[in-house]
Order: sequence, then C-alpha cells, then structure tokens
Amino acid sequence: MGFFKSLFGGSPSSEDKRKDEDSKNFDTLKYDGVRALKQGQFGFAIKCFTHALDIQEDLECRDYLSQAYMHADELAPALEQLQLLGEAQPQNTAIFIRMAEVCYMMEDYDAMAAACEKAMETDKENPIVLFNYARACNGQGNPISAIALFTKAIALKEDFGTARLMRGDLLMKMGDIKGATEDAEWLEQAAEGNEDVLLLVARIAEKAGDHDKAIADYGRVIDADPFCVAAFKERGAIRLAQGDTKGAEEDMRSVLELDPKMAEGVSGDYTAEGVEHKVRTAYKSVDPFGVFNG
Repeated sequence: MGFFKSLFGGSPSSEDKRKDEDSKNFDTLKYDGVRALKQGQFGFAIKCFTHALDIQEDLECRDYLSQAYMHADELAPALEQLQLLGEAQPQNTAIFIRMAEVCYMMEDYDAMAAACEKAMETDKENPIVLFNYARACNGQGNPISAIALFTKAIALKEDFGTARLMRGDLLMKMGDIKGATEDAEWLEQAAEGNEDVLLLVARIAEKAGDHDKAIADYGRVIDADPFCVAAFKERGAIRLAQGDTKGAEEDMRSVLELDPKMAEGVSGDYTAEGVEHKVRTAYKSVDPFGVFNG
C-alpha cells in the first residue's frame, strides 16, 4: 500500500510508519540482547529481550530470554519462558530437556519428572531425557527407578560417563558393591585421574569395608585436587574411626583451611590436649559413614 501511495504522490500512513519503526526497534533490541548474552551481560540481555517481546511475539527471542535468565540464576522466570515455549512447540524435545535442567537446579523434582515425561512423548529413546528422568526419580527418593533409567540411557549411549558415575554412586549407596565397582572401573579407564571418579572409587572401597584401600584412594583424590574438601572430610573420618587421631587432625586442619565455615562450633586449637574430642566434634557434622551418629 505504501508503494502505491508513493507512486501516485501519496505518503505512508502514520500506522505504516509506526509498524516500520516497531520492526526496526524489535530487530535492534533482539540483536543487542544476543550480543549482550554472548558477552555475559545477562541483566542487559534480559532487558533487551523483554522490551523486544513487548513489541512483538517471537519464539526465538523467548528462547534467548530463557537462557539469559538461567545464566543470571533467575530460575523461576527462566522456567516461565520455557513453559510458554513448550505450549507453542509441544513437539520440541529440546525445550523440555532444558525445562528439566532448570527444575533440577530448582530442586523441583516433581516438575522435572513431568518435563521428562512430556519429552518422552516425542522421543522415548533420547539418552539425555532418560538421564534427566533418572535424576528426577532419584530426587523423588526412588533410586530403583533411577538406576533402571540410568541403565537404559547407558545402553543407548555407551560412553555416557556422567550417567555411569551417578549409577555407580547409587549402586554403592544401596550396597551393590559389584555393580558399583564395574561402573567405577569403566570410568577409571575412560577418564583416568578424574577427581569425581577417584572419589567414587574411594567411597566404594570404604563401603566395602576396605579401610586401608579407601584411605589410599582418598589420597589419590587429593593428589588430583588438593582443594577437595570432601576427600579430606571422609578420609579423616575413617582415620579417626581407625584410631589415627593425628591423621584425622591433619585432615580436619585441611578441611577448616579450605572451608572455614566448618570451624563454627569448634573452639580452641588442635593441640595435644583434648584434640580427639575436638576432632570428633568437628566430624559429627560431616560423618559420611555413620561412624559417630549411628
């Protein structure tokens, strides 16, 4: 219409000008938002995408906005954007995978499971969906279902190391030392020297009652990561239970240096007099194996 008006001496209407200006403003805001998102300026990106969506609806813009909210650790509004995207594109599995991940960060395992079930309506054989569903089941207190889902995800993606790590940890906690060890051995070959894998190996050894091996394995964790608080805590608990007060004291010193909050409620110096009582007091709050509280 504007072309014919121009051709015959007319001028574009104010409505045409407004629409053209809105379109330009939308494109500018969206472009600036994407640039800000890539540069880590998440607050500015959120403002740009929000204003752009005030001008016109755009699913790609909502997708970017959900990412900006996630990066800014604003999980509730990120989930809201993903829900809108899910309503618009119910067949898009990727939307529900991201929704499940946001719910996991929010520790809302019921909503996470629902997102995974929605994703499975269109893709039952997606290992990422199965992995997230397993994590949701575990969060809901259903480790048996979680293990089954981790196992199915691994069957579809043999090199799914994170799924093996989490399955191994669950198997260990449930007392299936053989199954946990099989996962740990696979992981050690696939990711030699990985801190999380070494930590699982150490925990399996302690669960199996092999205290000497567990202590040695925790030493390997610490060699890989001298700042691993969990390794010092758990090794120190074993040492103290084995009567190695000096070793437990050394580990607790390291814990307190790495995590000063652990010092709360533990007064005095770790000197000869009363050291065992003080170390035991400190370990009561971390007691991973139920040595002092069971």
